[in-house]
Amino acid sequence: MDITNARSIAEAPIRANGFEHCRQIASGAVFLIASGRSAKDFPFQAFADIPMITMNGSISMFIDTPVKPFFHVCTDRDFSNQQPELFAEAMRRSERVALWEDHYQSSQASPTGELYFLRKAPKASLADLLRNDPELVRNRVYPCSRKKPLGFSKNLQRGFFDARTVAYVALQIAYHAGFNKVFLVGLDLDQNIGRFYEHEHSRLSPCGLDQHYEERILPSFQLMAESVIGDDFAVYNLSPTSRLPRTVVPYRSLDEVQALVRS
Repeated sequence: MDITNARSIAEAPIRANGFEHCRQIASGAVFLIASGRSAKDFPFQAFADIPMITMNGSISMFIDTPVKPFFHVCTDRDFSNQQPELFAEAMRRSERVALWEDHYQSSQASPTGELYFLRKAPKASLADLLRNDPELVRNRVYPCSRKKPLGFSKNLQRGFFDARTVAYVALQIAYHAGFNKVFLVGLDLDQNIGRFYEHEHSRLSPCGLDQHYEERILPSFQLMAESVIGDDFAVYNLSPTSRLPRTVVPYRSLDEVQALVRS
């Protein structure tokens, strides 16, 4: 092969998969690794055989380890500029990555695993709100002041619902992929204590948890608890200090998680 052909192959754009490509490909337990401070106490080595979904900067937990995330989700279009080393690590290490198509293009990302493009679920018509859609679970009644309705997508090929936290996108991906026991790590939702991978000398990414918690984050998790969680889909929170009420997503200790994962 001559140099010209080798260069053209190397520079060929990576082809994105449709989300139908990864639907129901997994089962059992999965850990979703968020960026709250409590994630630092998670002994991921003890669960290295369980699939893990990382998001934004939480990939830093697995640097210099053999762990390869089942999925990495990045919804922050500026994350590749704010944390270029962590973004590159996520693209290199993850089996699958999900990000916006325009972010992929502008960042010149080069994922080594499968690539998926995120898109939001379509805006609901009045008829959509009046009928039950088994794949796009929407709240039928919501305040007129809320510009965007709440929901939970069971089929990412039809888009996802935004709750202003990447962890909620990761939950929808976990359901879509077929997992039925989801364990949330580092879901503190506390803007004041920051992310576990940031320190006083690092560049800090903007955070809007306080701005969106009451209006979108909490109501979205409440909808999931009421309309999605059940006998076939369980979600547990491992953060002992999470802002999310335990009546919405129950807390489990590490000992309890061990038993649930291995059952």
